[in-house]
Amino acid sequence: MATLKELRNERLKKLNSLLELDINPYPENSNRTNPISDITDKYDQFQDKEVVVAGRILNIRKFGKISFIVIKDQSSKIQLFLDKNTLNNRDNKLDPSQIDFSLINLLDAGDFIEGKGKVNKTQTGEISVMVNSLRILTKSLRPLPTLQDGFSNKEERLRRRYVDINVNDDVKQRFIRRSKFWQNTRDYLLRKDFIEINIPVLEHTTGGADANPFITHMDSLNQDFYLRISHELPLKRLIGSGYERVFDIGPRFRNENYSDEHLPEHIAMESYMAYQNFEQALEFYEDMLKQVIQSTWGRLDFKIGNFDINLDQEWPRKSYPDILRDKFGIDVFNPDLNQLKDILIKNKVTLEGEINISRALDNVWKIIRRESAGPFWLIYEPTFLSPLSKVNPKDPRLSLRFHPVFLGTEMGNGYSELNDPIDQLNKFIEQQKLRDSGDNEAQMLDIDFVEMLEYGMPPTCGWGISERIFWALEGVSAREGVPFPNLRYDIDQVTKSIYPELYSKND
Repeated sequence: MATLKELRNERLKKLNSLLELDINPYPENSNRTNPISDITDKYDQFQDKEVVVAGRILNIRKFGKISFIVIKDQSSKIQLFLDKNTLNNRDNKLDPSQIDFSLINLLDAGDFIEGKGKVNKTQTGEISVMVNSLRILTKSLRPLPTLQDGFSNKEERLRRRYVDINVNDDVKQRFIRRSKFWQNTRDYLLRKDFIEINIPVLEHTTGGADANPFITHMDSLNQDFYLRISHELPLKRLIGSGYERVFDIGPRFRNENYSDEHLPEHIAMESYMAYQNFEQALEFYEDMLKQVIQSTWGRLDFKIGNFDINLDQEWPRKSYPDILRDKFGIDVFNPDLNQLKDILIKNKVTLEGEINISRALDNVWKIIRRESAGPFWLIYEPTFLSPLSKVNPKDPRLSLRFHPVFLGTEMGNGYSELNDPIDQLNKFIEQQKLRDSGDNEAQMLDIDFVEMLEYGMPPTCGWGISERIFWALEGVSAREGVPFPNLRYDIDQVTKSIYPELYSKND
């Protein structure tokens, strides 16, 4: 079997042959009139009509004076029928990208071409374009692999997503659904009179979540900035500005390890509604999730791994203290750090760095959630775990915070927002002490946010989701659920051998 380098060299020879014939293998334009699916789905409307189609070559079959070339575009695939008697006049002055029948041997699977002709069916009944003019749009130098060729290595697929998407249609369709997921989220909020306002990615002080931030430097101000870990605090500043319903969809960054549920860079949405209370928020966002999921996947029942869930029901509510007491006998109001550490050890959970009550409790809860099929709402976390949330008026030890849980994870985070500036400042100070003692995920003291609260922010509920929901319902890991996951930089040996002038043997 020929190596990639050998196959590439053969295509380079064909490229040079085209150039020697004054054929432009990379023209700047295409004259395409219709996506292929227009023709294949509505054949009766296109029969005997002239069209121009374009796409990537899937295969070429040549039989003496006739040839068949199958091409695909994003929408579908179609057969081009080429006859030597029809396709024998090439005018380079008119169009230097034109090729005739005699030059078909210079084409390869993977090349992009354009065919002009009438739509009809062949004797075998296959819808085809009877080509009277053929152009090359792009000469490919590397052949696309197939799963049979061995392109099933996960690392290779993640590094060359542009190949993976070409070869694996299920991957291609996944990212179409990902786009629909966020569009459906946006559409739902816009229908509910929310305003989408994009907020900065770079922040002087970052907050809104327990996470370790990325740090960068802005030369023009000669100051360090953080890449946002959350959309929360700027959006709440907008609520304080007088907007009543705002949201933003975009990337956030958390300088933490990869996992099946987490990426250091990922897309998230946060929304905030003034004058909405805790109960109203639970109802609103349950309806939102159901509608977005139904619109994206066309169903509300899923079997993912060992979980079998039906979201088409009223989701029960379970309190944080009850769950931890029933499962592990933990009193969350008087937690014993040694007890929590023992539970983590017995469940083979290893934490790096300083382990405090907050981190230990959170990770014990994660042991419970990973076995929870759901759906249910986790409500009433202890106030010391929720520094940005209002307290439950019926029990000030508990926060008005809520998470939807299904498929073994939390699928969002919401709460009735704290708008008491003095209380907020005290909680920020407590968090800053944890940070100063070595907890890099504790929240920073944001005095500007406190000042905003002193001007006044109305009662507000906030809510955030990430694409973790999408990954979970697709049944894939986080890295498989995004088009281009961050990977350790590497250049393989084949590439180095193809470009020896760029890389030494020792590289």
